[in-house]
Amino acid sequence: MIEPTNWLLITPILLFVGAVAGTLAGLLGVGGGIVIVPVLFWLTGIGLLNVAPDVAVHFAVATSLLTIIPTSISSARAHHKKGSIDLSMFKSWAPFMTAGALIGGVLAASIDSSALAAVFGVIAIIVVINMLNPKPFTLAEAPPESLAARAAIAGPIGMFSAMMGIGGGTLSVPTMTLLSFPVHRAVGTASLFGLIIAIPGIVGYALAGQDIPGLLPMSVGYINIPAAIIISCATFVCAPFGVKIGHCLNARGLRIAFAIFLGISGLRMLSGVF
Repeated sequence: MIEPTNWLLITPILLFVGAVAGTLAGLLGVGGGIVIVPVLFWLTGIGLLNVAPDVAVHFAVATSLLTIIPTSISSARAHHKKGSIDLSMFKSWAPFMTAGALIGGVLAASIDSSALAAVFGVIAIIVVINMLNPKPFTLAEAPPESLAARAAIAGPIGMFSAMMGIGGGTLSVPTMTLLSFPVHRAVGTASLFGLIIAIPGIVGYALAGQDIPGLLPMSVGYINIPAAIIISCATFVCAPFGVKIGHCLNARGLRIAFAIFLGISGLRMLSGVF
């Protein structure tokens, strides 16, 4: 069991991580999991969060997913006020992304995380190179409207995002820009995708973690409620600040900012594998 006095050390760390994650969520349309997951895992490694090593990754990913809900709500509200959410695109992709997230949440406990990280890292670097190009390559002049195409695009985004505990923006923003979607609207719309990815993933991790030893008190499955609440307080407050920063940048500037974020994330994933 975690010692109560350790929360005096943990809480400032979690609030700081939440502030960074919330700002990134508003700025880039991501869920913040790419920041939250490694920090939670690190806290288990140094003993501040007493979680068994064999469930530490699942704890970190699951707890991160729960924080995406308040983060996405705060970010989406701010983006909506700026007029940067495309509801037709959201409705078009949402059913398939939700189905993918349900599958990802169920499969997450049995998937080799190293292989998943390697695939993400390689794809991220390729996407970064394209996003930094002054004339980036696009796959189409507009997002495809056929049922099969939407399922083939949105389904895997939901599945892989749920597996890795990240919001939909990390994968959906570069995908939408490849389909010639304006980057500001891609970021704004991605803030809503975070909600539909997080909820099925949360259910999956809550069910899969029942009766698993080595987890913290006040956990539901793999999800630790106190840690998620502390982080969410900061993400909810800071997400609108990130939105404000994003709308101060032109399309090229926002594309570069996202590419830098994605590049760092991809390299970090690859370094953990190799």
